[in-house]
Amino acid sequence: MAYPKCVLPPPPPRYTIPVAYAAGASNGMPVPVVETNNVISHPEDGCPLQVGEGTYHLRDDLHLATPPPHPSEAPVLNPNPLATGPTPPTSGVKLSLVNVNSANKNRPFASKENVMAPVFGEGNPALVSPATKDSLKRRKPKNNIIKSSSSFVSRVITHESITKKLNDRNPDGLFAFANINRAFQWLDLSSEKKEESLAKILFTKAHMLCHDVNEMTKSPSHVDVVMGSSAGDIIWYEPISQRYARINKNGCINNSPVTYIKWIPGSENLFMAAHSNGQLVVYDKEKEDAPLTSEPGSLAEEAVKSSGRQPMQILKSVTSRNQKTNPVSLWRLAGHKICQFAFSPDRRHLAIVLEDGSLRVMDYLKEEVLDIFRSYYGGLICVCWSPDGKYIVTGGQDDLVTIWSFPERKIIARCQGHNSWVSAVAFDPWRCDERTYRFGSVGDDCRLLLWDFNVGMLHRPKAHQANPRQRTSMVASSVHHVRHRADSTGNRVRSDSQLTSDTHDTVDQTVRHQVEPRSRTGLLPPIMSKIVGSDPICWLGFQEDCIMASSLEGHIRTWDRSREGVNENHHGYSSSPDISATATGSGSGPGESGNWI
Repeated sequence: MAYPKCVLPPPPPRYTIPVAYAAGASNGMPVPVVETNNVISHPEDGCPLQVGEGTYHLRDDLHLATPPPHPSEAPVLNPNPLATGPTPPTSGVKLSLVNVNSANKNRPFASKENVMAPVFGEGNPALVSPATKDSLKRRKPKNNIIKSSSSFVSRVITHESITKKLNDRNPDGLFAFANINRAFQWLDLSSEKKEESLAKILFTKAHMLCHDVNEMTKSPSHVDVVMGSSAGDIIWYEPISQRYARINKNGCINNSPVTYIKWIPGSENLFMAAHSNGQLVVYDKEKEDAPLTSEPGSLAEEAVKSSGRQPMQILKSVTSRNQKTNPVSLWRLAGHKICQFAFSPDRRHLAIVLEDGSLRVMDYLKEEVLDIFRSYYGGLICVCWSPDGKYIVTGGQDDLVTIWSFPERKIIARCQGHNSWVSAVAFDPWRCDERTYRFGSVGDDCRLLLWDFNVGMLHRPKAHQANPRQRTSMVASSVHHVRHRADSTGNRVRSDSQLTSDTHDTVDQTVRHQVEPRSRTGLLPPIMSKIVGSDPICWLGFQEDCIMASSLEGHIRTWDRSREGVNENHHGYSSSPDISATATGSGSGPGESGNWI
């Protein structure tokens, strides 16, 4: 009797390979089963988050359908010579949340200083928007996306009862916009069937990597969304009217992928896009595009490139009188990928993290880079500001979360707890006050971590205090005063400047900070660390009633906030560790691995 030949299967992958990783027949790979519908599950005892104030229970797990690759998609090339498969053109599933009801609930903790900076471009008459008779009638994009004949849009699927669902929905509920592979979905998270998308757009030649909603123009009848794609094209989308416009079409201004995109605070029309070639571009949603050209009397591009010490080169300034077409402004920060940026609460400063491992803080209204900090090693991936604007938190390839003090211009602590790259960081404004701060982080290790710190912790480690002969930080109190320049164009290279490259080098006053060694920096352990899935987590968001996180394969998980002790002071628990207790040399801090010494 002949027995069938026994063949052992290969070992399972680290996590299930989704459809997004295949490019179909175009590169000879088998096409997995096509997913068309979102699926929601409600785990009974799944993945609770135990924190000092109580337990956060997993409400549901919404799994977005991953669309199959389009037949016309080109093969995906992986630049890593040791890789065994293609690299997907995606940065994972990200969410943009919006409550269109203008009568929002009480705002969470924020800075008590109500002094806001002027709007970007204010004072330039070329950027003044024409007055409209009815400000409630927002301008919409020109093209109907459902009837679009563009080869960029493959298909649009709208819910058969979308009008009824919009009329009957909870006005205080959240809309969510999510990208997954070449699909972009519009969801109503307040619906009883929130797994049913209100609309789904399938693109042909690009994957959407980032998106944002304009808080200034939102209303129950209008929502402005911008999306950045792997092809460099940007889509301005208004979901309620299902209209769209294509900006930077075919990369006419910048042909590299859009890695991050945000509306400029306080502006109805302007948004900022980071491109993977190290450029920051400000676009106007209503302007036509035109290739960037040098203005009469401008500095030759060779001369602009000659200033090697400059932290930023201004190829087009917001003060330019030539504002009939996009871009509004264009800045070259480096030759490396810009991973993310964040606007400060005072609407004046911008924190930018790059793949070269630098954190750059700039006054974007004046187009000036103020400070450059460096990671311990590797690139920085994510960044956010504390609600009061006093602290900047970054995460990156060194598996660390780092806290920087903006007023003092120095590192406060390194937060150790992740076992892989940190992909997203965010503050929880509902658990922050004048003294205590709560923030979270997620990463490629599939973990969600929560961290607490307060101003009482923020001091030098004891090892450093005991040795006064050690070199002091480059950031002294006097640096902040030296920063005030008589010439506001001190460290800028303008496209219309007549300065020589030698002059540029002498006026650069950007403070470049050295990397602080471990012996002089505090360590902060997490108050909670939890593996929340089997695929990398790539986005984290805090809401008043829940915590949300999304993963590479399309899982959107929601945890209800703890209701234990709701009548007590929400900062009365003793879950905040002391930095000094785990700082320096002992090697006994929680999660200590020694892999970044």
